[in-house]
Formats: sequence, structure tokens, C-alpha cells
Amino acid sequence: MAWMTYISHWFHEDDWYEGQQRAKMSQVRQVGLLAAGCQPWNKDVCAASGDRFAYCATLAIYIYQLDYQYNEFKLQAIMSEHKKTITAISWCPHNPDMFASASADSLVIVWNVTEQKVVAKLDDTKGIPVSLSWCWNEADTVAFVSHRGPLYIWTISGPFSVVTAHKGAHSFLSDICLFRWHPKKKGKVVFGHTDGSLSIFQPGSKNQKHVLRPESLKGTDEEDPVTALEWDPLSTDYLLVANLHNGIQLVDSESLSCITKFTFPSAAASVQCLAWVHSAPGMFITGDSQAGVLRIWNVSHTTPVDNIKLKNSGFHSLHVLSSPPKKKSFSFSSPIKYPHTSSTSEAVPPPTLTQKQAFSLPPGHVVCCFMDGGVGLYDMGAKKWDFLRDLGHVETIFDCEFKPDNPDLLATASFDGTIKVWDINTLTAVYTSPGNEGVIYSISWAPGDLNCIAGATSRNGGFIWDVPRGKIITRFSEHGKNGIFCIAWSHKDSKRIATCSDDGFCIIRTIDGKILHKYKHPAAVFGCDWSQNNKDMIATGCEDKNVRVYYLATSSDQPLKVFTGHTAKVFHVRWSPLREGILCSGSDDGTVRIWDYTQDACINILSGHRAPVRGLMWNPEIPYLLVSGSWDYSIQVWDTRDGTCLDTVYDHGADVYGLTCHPSRPFTMASCSRDSTVRLWSLTPLINPLPINILADRCWDEVIGNIDRAVESGAPPLLCGKVSRDIKQEVEKMIENPRGEKLRWFSECFSPPGGSKNLWDLVAVIKGQDDSLLPQNYCKGIMHIKHLVRFRMSEAHELTAVKMSKFGGGIGAPSKKERLKEAAEIHLRLGQIQRYCELMVELGEWDKALSVAPGVSMKYWRKLMQRRADQLIQEENDDVIPYCIAIGDVKKLVSFFTSRGQLKEALLVAQAACEGNIQTSSLSTVSGSSNSDLNNTDDYNMLLQKVNEELAEWYFQDGRAVLAACCHLAIENIELAMANLIRGNELELAISVGTVLGESAAQATHYALELLARKCMTITTCFPSLGYSNCMLSCFCRDLAADLLMMIPDNKLQLVKLCAFYPGCIAERNDLHEKCNLPNVEECMRLAETTEADGDIFETIKYYLLSSEPEKALPIGIQYVKEQLCGSDWTLDSVCPYLDLLSYIRTEQLMLNNCTQFRNELLILCGYIGALLAIRRQYNSIVPALYEYTSQLLKRRKVSVPLKIEQLSEELGAWRAFTQLTRSTNELPCTPPSESQKKMYSILVSRIQEEPLKGMIGPDYVTGSNLPSHSDVHVSCLTGLRIQGPVFFLEDGKSAISLNDALMWAKVNPFSPLGTGIRLNPF
Repeated sequence: MAWMTYISHWFHEDDWYEGQQRAKMSQVRQVGLLAAGCQPWNKDVCAASGDRFAYCATLAIYIYQLDYQYNEFKLQAIMSEHKKTITAISWCPHNPDMFASASADSLVIVWNVTEQKVVAKLDDTKGIPVSLSWCWNEADTVAFVSHRGPLYIWTISGPFSVVTAHKGAHSFLSDICLFRWHPKKKGKVVFGHTDGSLSIFQPGSKNQKHVLRPESLKGTDEEDPVTALEWDPLSTDYLLVANLHNGIQLVDSESLSCITKFTFPSAAASVQCLAWVHSAPGMFITGDSQAGVLRIWNVSHTTPVDNIKLKNSGFHSLHVLSSPPKKKSFSFSSPIKYPHTSSTSEAVPPPTLTQKQAFSLPPGHVVCCFMDGGVGLYDMGAKKWDFLRDLGHVETIFDCEFKPDNPDLLATASFDGTIKVWDINTLTAVYTSPGNEGVIYSISWAPGDLNCIAGATSRNGGFIWDVPRGKIITRFSEHGKNGIFCIAWSHKDSKRIATCSDDGFCIIRTIDGKILHKYKHPAAVFGCDWSQNNKDMIATGCEDKNVRVYYLATSSDQPLKVFTGHTAKVFHVRWSPLREGILCSGSDDGTVRIWDYTQDACINILSGHRAPVRGLMWNPEIPYLLVSGSWDYSIQVWDTRDGTCLDTVYDHGADVYGLTCHPSRPFTMASCSRDSTVRLWSLTPLINPLPINILADRCWDEVIGNIDRAVESGAPPLLCGKVSRDIKQEVEKMIENPRGEKLRWFSECFSPPGGSKNLWDLVAVIKGQDDSLLPQNYCKGIMHIKHLVRFRMSEAHELTAVKMSKFGGGIGAPSKKERLKEAAEIHLRLGQIQRYCELMVELGEWDKALSVAPGVSMKYWRKLMQRRADQLIQEENDDVIPYCIAIGDVKKLVSFFTSRGQLKEALLVAQAACEGNIQTSSLSTVSGSSNSDLNNTDDYNMLLQKVNEELAEWYFQDGRAVLAACCHLAIENIELAMANLIRGNELELAISVGTVLGESAAQATHYALELLARKCMTITTCFPSLGYSNCMLSCFCRDLAADLLMMIPDNKLQLVKLCAFYPGCIAERNDLHEKCNLPNVEECMRLAETTEADGDIFETIKYYLLSSEPEKALPIGIQYVKEQLCGSDWTLDSVCPYLDLLSYIRTEQLMLNNCTQFRNELLILCGYIGALLAIRRQYNSIVPALYEYTSQLLKRRKVSVPLKIEQLSEELGAWRAFTQLTRSTNELPCTPPSESQKKMYSILVSRIQEEPLKGMIGPDYVTGSNLPSHSDVHVSCLTGLRIQGPVFFLEDGKSAISLNDALMWAKVNPFSPLGTGIRLNPF
């Protein structure tokens, strides 16, 4: 493993403290991602392979992977290496882990998807590649071509990469649109041109250039570009060709003739893309260019088989998955048997689709990309979206801003000419502007609830967009055709709007167009900002490197102040919302300057960016906190008091332009970038210990303060904004439960979107709050189970019925078997209804059969309904729902929904059954037993619990622990709700919720308090943003940890650990002992000697650790643990308390030279016991690492412990064998454990025993675990794999592991994976 080299050397005694300081994680946590849409400019920007598909934004490639557990596609990676527009991608047909991409900077890259890294680069493609493709006959060869050729072939493997030009494919007379290699005939390739012609090359045959041009174009110079072409998979010579206006033809590439010309229902229809459906031979699909119509064709018919309108926006690209997603298997209580079919027996529902359905609805999943940037995965057979990412930006996002009266709505402005408004809770677009505005550089919401956005464009002036109405209601043209770089609606006066432009003017106008001021600058003006403390003051940033301040209350057009100092153009300026007269400016010189208007001076220069600064944002609660974004791809957070950079993040893959947050959610920040994404961040870790002060119920002065006090050098963070003052005011008014409401309001203030409000609403329901007090949007989230059916029923009443209809042409159903139909009619007239029904079933006329089946008996009707439901489930057809409801087969319907990943639907059905809304009938007896209703209720409740747990686990594994907790609270499973919060490292939220819930959450609350206290113990990693001296910081953290532990009723042992680990002098330690009601240091020494004489090992260890000679505890405790391990009947519970207590020895004492052997033995024992604890808690990702860590220490250190490397290897092998056995599937068989492995595993199980905290079993997933990074790439030193989600750096400052692994490791082994003896503190 990567860390093996580290554990053989120790830090010098003087270096351990520095190592502790280097162990850290990012303070700014990514909590949300709005992915870019698919670019609409280039052709080959969508590709698929097996269970993955990819599409291109402008600068990045988005790769989605099928999650087989939940049957859904999740964003796996964002590949970002290109600096200019990506022009094409191609997936390797021989290796699903490899694909290639090309871009406008004449660059071709080969990627490894699994490892998420670049495999090879070609820097000079001698032109911009417009199309790119792997050569089908060569596994390591990529071909690419520019507009007129030649076709270049790049051989990647070998010591030298070789690029050769195709002998014939060059000097074309018309630009190339795209090309395709033949998948079977080696070297055969076809090119499509903008003039509508094809060029075909085949080794051994005459080259055919510019042939098969549409007849209507011959003799003209008109163009009809080839929009799509694909080789027929069932023929060596046939080729499907689509021209934008001439439609589709099946052509013979040998005879150069048209085999079939296909006809569209409308002359206005035009084809943008097409693809063969490999699962249905002879069938292909097309996407219209003007409207989002998916058409399904068969080569034997000239008209479409089916026409499905998916979107209003036209198609850009589509790709059929070669191996469609496999559904979860699900089983019924009894197997379904189908006897032989005849006209007099039960008809067999066919295992595949009926002839009509198979002909019109080919099974398959198609990746659809649309002209508006939308991307989706459409299930053609079921006629539904499996995945849809709608309305994403496809180009640089220049600005973003929250709606002033709604922190859940975020507006973004893009180079693509649109403004989009997003719901950041669901990460979906709720509004989009009409578009066609050119580049939109800047936006500004109208103050209050006016629901309008002002936009600034590159060529069309400024405008005001009425968001709900979707109309542009006002335009500003005073700047002419000059670009407007910034627009700002006055915070204090809703009638005034400022714009600044390339023409050198900053213009102040009213919303009805009246110009109030025109401030002339000597060069282009890039930024402007209204003062939030003075409605008549505005600042500007200019290309002449200066910042100017204007006062509107005067008639003068001259600035009141001009601030000089930047060495390059000033782009943005921002007034502080809290400190009057303070503003900042960002410049192309890479610095941010802080100006004091009252002093007429620059009071600080923030240096750290390596490129021009663009985004700027003051925090609305912490007066000194400033965030900047740059063209160096980074976001930096600053303490403007002394210029310290508190944190830097690199997750964006390109220039960072916009930064914003909302005053009522001040620690959630949004950023936007040239990478076309919007990312959401939590800044809460930066303001520790404020949330902990609130949990510990510290006085208001340690939470809220005045601005002058907060900006003092070294002062801890204090809240100074409006939202905190409002909370304080409301809390002080309350008579009942002020602490509970205080915890809730501050929790909602500190927590990012993603379920915290939903969580608190559910807590209120559980605590008995009246339903009328629930917020209006409660029904949009996860509801308490008692509300679910009622709210959904109400929703159903409000909805209007929408008729879904197909349109366009098509072909009729295949002819019926007239003989069987005639026989059925005869049976019916003879009164033989059952035979009639069976024949109708055989003919596929289920409705006719079911309509008369009650004439036989209700039992027969139900049986027939069951058979129809079984068939529809096999077809994965949504029409199964009414059948299951009608016969009351709840379990079958829940299984159907669960197998498709529709867990919310499964939950609704299960709850409806629990409430008695779905009636069940027994098919076996006429009258059921007397307790059948009771049994059904119990069964349904168990079913409800199971579905709810699966939904919660889906949220949890998606990195959304808060929503997972909401699921459990919805059915009042408080234990699992609290466990999900703790496993998601939402410790402050867990304690807040647990405190309000009271006794039912007490055990989990106490555990969370213990973990949070551990966070406070390691001072250097706890609150790095505090400006205290080390001594002051140590005392502060000590007291805070003690306050948290005091909230635990039975807290004596926890307080002992705190006092043992505290590194202060004797006097400080005695103060802490007194606070914790423990004997002083000298008395502890005496008690240690007494208990040692009495033979009380645990008490001896405890008092020695609290004494002035804590190292004396090591030999006593370690010897006891070694003796236990020498026995055959020891368990984790018999040794863990001793090792856990020993691990709290002060680090500086553990590092002493005379403790070397005991230190080594302690680390080895903690590593081994940690591995067993990890097995008990099912921390499967770190079990091998813990065993390897222990083995390496045994190999490299001189110790005497009852452990052998061979024993560790056997235990790990046994664990792996049984773990793989439980995970194995039909597709992935595994070797059964050997007899020796069974014996070893049995011994492990007997030692491990059960986890006392039941809900804590399972891996940790923090918020953001599922979010890929663009450019901030780190490889785990535990696994060797790229880390997805938050990263934790170890004490050498270089080695990194995922935060999830760090949390799990620290919970079972407190010492670092590097073997240095430094405690891990990732909490």
C-alpha cells in the first residue's frame, strides 16, 4: 500500500506537533452540483458503452454509471483537461474503460474512465478535429479528421505514439460533418459532407468521393449536410444516411444506390440524429431537429412505426445503450407456472413482448441529448425516462445570485444566452429565460418579492425579465452595441438600476428608462456595486486599474473617491454588507484589495491567486470573511483582518466567475464557472466553534457580537448579521421551549439545503405540533407517514387530467388470427365463457377477456387479473399498476416499484395498504380466517418498514444523510434517523435534533456528543480559523469539550479521557480536573499506586493517565491486553475499554524515547482490534487496510505481542471469503469458503459479538460523497484509488484518504494510518 513507506520512520519529537497541524481536511465542503448540459454545436458529443454513457459540455465530459443496486444512473466522473471546446468523443469498442476526446485546441486525449486519468495525449492534430472514432479493427488506434481532411490515424500503444495520414481520405471538396468505420469490414470507412454527399473508402476497392448526393441537390451549389450515418449491423454494405432536409435513406455502399427512402409524417420534419436498435434487428430510431420527437422505424416500412414527443426542444444527438440496464430481481411468495397452451386451456402469457408491442416498442434505452442542453436516458419499451437532466447550461456561467426573498431559488446567467432559475433543494431548473440574448454577463434580482431579474448582455443591451410570466418586459439600449459587463439593481431603492459597459460609462437609470446619471470613465467599466448601508453610494471597477466611488445625491459626475493601487484592470467591486465604508476589489493582477472609504486607504492586500480574480463575496454574518474566485480555477476564503487564506478549493475545472450566498442561509455559497457547472458549498466548518457554542448553550456573547468586537485581530467568529439578530430576538420572546427553537433556527441557518428544514418539520410532527403549523412546502419533501396518503390524495384531486396521445403516422397492428377469433366468437355464443376468455388472451385481447371473466366466477377473474399482472411485470410495463391494485396484490406491486428503483411509489402503496385503502381478497378460500385482517396489517407494516429503510439507504449512499434521516423520522424510527445523521458526520445537527426529541434519542445523542468532544480535544485541527495563541486555544477547546461531555448523564469516563489527553501544564490540568470533578494530578498519582497494589487494572490505568507520569499506564494496560489475547475466550468487549482508555495518553508522552516499545505495541494492538471493530461495524472499505497496517507494523517494529502476520493473513482471507459470499450474485459467482476459513471466521464472529449501537452498523457517507471533482484530484493512500468526495490529509501533509474512510478509521482506531502515533481527528 502507498503508506507502507511512511510507517517505518518516526517524526522527531519536535515534529509531532507540526504533523498534527498538517492533518486536516478542507474547511469548505462541496454539498451540491448542478451539472452542465450537453453542448449543441458539435456532432459526436454523446457516447455509451455497456452500463455507462457520456456527454460533453463545452470544456468537460460527464460520465454516468449505472448503480445496479438502485437501477439508476449516477454521475461518476467529470473529465476536464481540455482548455477549448470539446469537438468529439468516442468510446473504445474493445475496452469499456477507455474513451477518446478531441477539442478545438488541436488536442486529442485518451482517458481511462475507471481510474479517471489521462492515458495519452496528442498535442498537435494539424487542424481542429470535427469527428473522432476508435478504429474497430485495432484496439489501440484512434482516427480523427478536420473539416477537409486528411483522416489521421493515431496508434497509441508502443514506446512511441505514431500518427499517419490515410492514403485516400484527404483533399475533400466539401467539409466533413462526421465519419464512421465499418464494424466488420477492416479499414472500410464512410464520410458525410456538408454538401449532402458521402465519401467511401475500402482497402482493395476504388475510392468513392462525394457520391450519393441527394437527387434534389444535383447541379446546384446548395448544401444539405449529412446529420447522421450508421452502418447496418446486419449487412456488410448497407448504410443509413440522414440529411438535414432530404430525410433518411438506406443506401448500398457497393452499388452506390438507394435501397429505401423513408417518409416522414410531416414535410417540416428533419432528422438531426439516428441510431440502430441492436436489441431489435431491422429497427432504428431518429431524433427530429426542430422538436423533440423520437421516431421508431423498421427498415421494412417507409413510415415510422411510432412517434413519441419527448421535449419541445429539438434533438441534437442520441445513442442506444448496447446492454440496457438490468432490473433488480424480485420474487413472489410462490413460483408462477404456465401450463401448455391450447384453445381450451389457460393461455400462456408470452415471455417477451407481444408481436405488436415488440414491433412498435423495441426494448432498449437511448441516451437523448437536446438542443437546449437537456440530457436523458429514455426507456423505449416502457415509454418513460429512466434519467433526465433538463435545462442545463451548455457554456460558461458568468454570474449567479439568490432570490432576495427566497434562499431556495438561485438564478444563473450564461454565455449560452439564457438565464435559468434553480431550486437548490432538488437541483432542478424551474424557470428559463427566452434566450437568444447573446452572451449574458451579469444578472441582478429585483429587491423583495418583485420576481424580476435584470440581465446584462454582450450586444443586446440590458433587459428586465419577468420570471413567472417568462417575458422580457423592458430593454435598455443606452450603451448601444457595446457590451454591458455588470448590472446591479439597487438594494435600497427598487426603482434604480446601474449598468457599466465597454463604452466607459456607468449609467444609473430608473426601471422605466429615465436616465439619472452617466458617469464617464477613461476606459471600460467592468463592475459596479451599490452600498448596502448608503442608498446613494455606488462603487465601480475600471480597466484603468482604479476603483471609484460615486455619490448619487449630488449632481456632480465626478467620483467622490478614486482608489489606486492595482497593477491591472479592476473587474469586480463589492461593498461589505456589515462594515460601513469597507469595500473590496478583484483585479487581473491576481490580488484582492480591501479599501476603507472613511480612511481613503487600502487596508489589506490579499495575495494568493495565480491568475485574474473574478468572483467576490462578503459573508453576511461574519464581517471579516471574504471569498474570491479566480481564473486559476480556485476559490479562496480570506480572513481580511490579517490577510490569512483560511482555505482553498479546486473542484471547479475552469475559471470561477460568480460567488453568492443568501442572508438567511449565510453559510451556503453558490459558485459558477467556465466549466458550465454551479456548485454549492457549506462554509459552516469555517466558523467553528460557533455551532458548538450554541449546542453547549453558551451565553449569547459567545455567539452574537457587535462588528467592532468581531473584527478585532484574533477574536473568535461572532455572528453580526440580520438573521442571527432576528433569531436572538425571537428566542428571547419565547416562554415555552426556547432552547428547542433556538437549536432549530440556528441549525437551519448553518445547514446547507438538502433536508435540514424537512428534518425539523418531522421532529415537530413527532413532538405533537399541530398540522396547521406545518409550512406550505412540507408536502414537497419527505412527509410523516400519517400525512403521506392524505397529502397525495389531495394532490390528486387538484391535478387536471392530461390525456397522453401519440401523433403522426404509423402502421396498423399485424393481422389477427381470424380462425381463432371466429372460434372464440362461437364459444361465446355457446355460453362457454372461459374458453372464449382463454382464446382472447392468446390473441392478446386481454380487455375483452377480463370484461366477461366475471361471468365464469370472481375467482377466475382474479386469477386472470393475476396472470395479466405477471405478464405486464415481465414486460416492465406501468400498466400493471391498476391490475395489482384491483386484486389487492400489494406485495407484487411494491416489488415491481422497488425493482425499478421507484422507492417513493413503493412507499406510498405500502402506506395506503396499511391504512386500509387497498382491499385484498383471498383466492384460495371463500372466507378467510378471522385474524386475516390483522395478519395483513402486520405484513403491510413490515413491508412499509422495509421499503422505507431501502429508500433511506438510497438517500444515504447518495451522500444525503439528512434526507435518509428524514425517511426514518417519517415512520418515527428515531434510532436509525439519529444513526444516519451520525454516520453522515452531521454531529451538530444530530445533537440538536436529539436534544429536542429527548429520551427516545438519548443514546445516539450521547454518542454524538462524545464524537464532537473528540473533535474539540485536538486543538490544532479543531478550529484552524481561530486567531488565538496556542495556549488560549488549548484552554478554549478544553472547556468546550468539557461542556459537551457534561451534557451526557453518565459522563465520568469521558471526562477522564478528556483530562488525560489535555496537554496543559500542571496548574491548567488541575483546573480542568476540578471542572470535571476529578482528583488533582498529585492525588491521581497516589490513587494509581493504591489501585495498582489492589490489582484493579482499569482504575490503575485511569489514574496513571491523569497523573504527572501517564507513561506508567502503558506497560500495565498493554500487558493486560496481551494476556487477554493469549487466551482463547477473549472478546472485543473484554479488551476494547482498556485500549480505548490507553489511546488517550497525551501525544507528547507517547512520543518519548523511553516509550518506543510500548508505543509500537499500542499501535499494533489498536490496529488489530480496530480491524475487528471495523468488521463488526461493517466498515468493509477499511478492513483490509487495518489488517495491512497491523501486519506492516509487526514486520517493521521490534515488539512482543501475541499476534503473527500469518494469523492476520488467515483472518483477512476468511473475512473476505464470507464477505464475497454474502455479496455474490448469479452474474458474479464466488469460490465458497474452505473448511479452515469457516473455522477461522467462526472464531472471529465469537470474538466480535454484536455492536451495541445497532444503527451505527454500515459505512459512513458524508454530504458530497457522490460529487466528483473537476481538477482537485487526490489518490487514497489506503486504496490507491482516486478519492471521490471530501478528502482528508494525514499528518505528513501529502498522504490523503477519503473523509469517509478517515471517519470510519478514527471510530475503530484512534491513531493515524501512517503509524506515527498521532491521533486522527476527522470529525
